[in-house]
Amino acid sequence: TTDPRLVKVPSSKNSTKRPVFFSPEDYPRYVGYDRQVPEYFPANGQKSFEPIGYIPQPHEEETFAYLEETYGALNEKQLGIGESTCSGVFGAIPLGAPNGTALLSVDELTHIAMERATTAREAVQMMGSLAEQFGFYGAGQFEGTSESLAVSDTTEAWIFHILPDPTGKSCIWAAQRVPDNGFAVLANMFVIRQVDPNDTENFLMSKSVHQVAKEYNWWTSEQEDGLLDFTKVYSDGEYSHKYYSGRRMWGAYHLACPSCNFPADYVDLQSDPVYPVWTVPDQPISVEDLFRYHRYTYQNTPFDLGAAGNLAAGPFGSPDRWKAGPGEKQVGAGNWERAIGLYRTSDTYVVQSNKESSLGGILWFGPASALGTVFTPFVVQLESIPKSFSTGHQAVFSRGSAFWAACYAHNIANLKWSYAIQDLQARQDMLERKSILLMQQLEADYHGSQQDPHQDFRALVESAILANAADIVSSLWQLSDEIMFKYASGFVNEDDSHGGLSQMVGYPAWWLEAVGFKEGPPPPPTKPKCCNPPKDGKTTTALRNGSSGLMSAA
Repeated sequence: TTDPRLVKVPSSKNSTKRPVFFSPEDYPRYVGYDRQVPEYFPANGQKSFEPIGYIPQPHEEETFAYLEETYGALNEKQLGIGESTCSGVFGAIPLGAPNGTALLSVDELTHIAMERATTAREAVQMMGSLAEQFGFYGAGQFEGTSESLAVSDTTEAWIFHILPDPTGKSCIWAAQRVPDNGFAVLANMFVIRQVDPNDTENFLMSKSVHQVAKEYNWWTSEQEDGLLDFTKVYSDGEYSHKYYSGRRMWGAYHLACPSCNFPADYVDLQSDPVYPVWTVPDQPISVEDLFRYHRYTYQNTPFDLGAAGNLAAGPFGSPDRWKAGPGEKQVGAGNWERAIGLYRTSDTYVVQSNKESSLGGILWFGPASALGTVFTPFVVQLESIPKSFSTGHQAVFSRGSAFWAACYAHNIANLKWSYAIQDLQARQDMLERKSILLMQQLEADYHGSQQDPHQDFRALVESAILANAADIVSSLWQLSDEIMFKYASGFVNEDDSHGGLSQMVGYPAWWLEAVGFKEGPPPPPTKPKCCNPPKDGKTTTALRNGSSGLMSAA
């Protein structure tokens, strides 16, 4: 139920205090006027959120504009942030709730960083410092009381981990820089291991990292225990089940660096660090590679969720495994593999920063599951995000919503996944490649004009980006209709332009064997005479409902 809307938060003049709001991790994520976002204004009887506290504003006259989904995603200085909820050994309750002690969630920390920070390093230090001062609370006991962020700019990328401290009034945080040629994976679990407080070029952290570890006798000193292992000390490991995080780490590294040949198995990911904090990919990674990684369901590996022979995937190889219901409760303990490409995702995005760009950073935003979405480019300079992307949510179906366009295409493809995924991937590839070429052309045109930047942006860039977004949403709805026609009622149907033929493709042989097709009803016992019966006048015996009777030939 996470709010899937993408909005632009405009630059605004600072007041002396900034209100801080509770983060519901639900729809609507915020209602009110403080953010100056029309999509957040109260409607249909909604009441504005009340602040749970305030923090001082800096002396700068204005905040930076940025793009926001649940978290701040990309600001006008090309600061980008991605989020992953994690387990942690401590939890805290937000102010405003009974026994609440902490003011700041990761949602609000990313918003503040977007408003104020120009670099990833500055953002990391800012978020950590504010959480130390005002307290940090996480999403909850199941999803985890702690958080990881990927924080990037045009020159650096950092991994940021944070959890409440034992008092619930402050926090414990650490950050590690990823080298320029590095590739790292965050998958709902801490990954930072040995932290070196003396290496400030590559590590930043709160003093509480070592103070609390000493207090709880989890670490004594570098001389006795070596550098403190942040994940081993402060992570509560994988949640939900073993491999929930580790399989995705293995999967992403398997795609980016197959030569590394990392093991797929381990004892306990928290205490058995079989995967590095980062690795060097075999080849430079493109945005198209990242789109593909986000759609990975371990195809062509032993863990392939849609593989032929995997009965759980059904006859047509669906990688989706729905959330548990009464049947799972009846059966008892059990789990499915957790894929990277997940059906219940509210949105997925890729941040592309480039210090040479005149357009600034690009947010490639994919509403709903990456499996059914098309990553669509937006830039912060846009006056606003199109309504199809800035409105809509899971509780109300809308054909005007990009979220529902992608969700619908994904679900329609499940009619015959192993067939329809070919159509879906072809459309995704076509539209995303078209968008990449468009942004390259817009960058060249805009960089080459620069007579009146504001007017040129509106004329050259904004109209093209908005038209492209509209085309993508329209194309997804059209694709759903095409898939419905093509695979309706178990057939593979071709339209008139392809001959108008319908193929009866049935089910795959392995599935027929698995479900006992050959043990079904036998052939009819009556010996057929059609369509040239004999004229010998002999009596024929027929079996009807288990009884025998005599029939005379006419």
